[in-house]
Amino acid sequence: MKLTFALILALQVSVCVWAQQWPEPDKELVEKYEGLKAVFFKRLVNAWEKAKTSAQPMLESSPTGGRAKEIFEEIKQSPRVESAVKIIGGLASELEPVVDKARLALLGAYGHYLRPYIGEHLDKAITNIKPVLDTVLPHEG
Repeated sequence: MKLTFALILALQVSVCVWAQQWPEPDKELVEKYEGLKAVFFKRLVNAWEKAKTSAQPMLESSPTGGRAKEIFEEIKQSPRVESAVKIIGGLASELEPVVDKARLALLGAYGHYLRPYIGEHLDKAITNIKPVLDTVLPHEG
């Protein structure tokens, strides 16, 4: 009985925390976040493309690389893999509004509660790390 009461109380508290209205993020903060996110994904895509183009000749020349390519093609054509990709794609599209709402809530909470204290330091850190990232993981191909 005590355990049930504690569980119900804990659930009620957690629901109350998420049910509250979170502050709206500043438009400038959202734009800055979206810009940084886009550049980050460009960096990842470029790094993936460079790794793929540098590894492809090695894989094609080795016997295990050719076999791995055949296995990968077989897996891609498998009906189970195709259905799994469709299911995952459907889940991602269904969860997108929830993720966007959570992202905006977190940006709002950051902008309201943390940005006055750590915003300047975080901005300086991002500005200082950009040259290193431009060298190691450039965002332009």
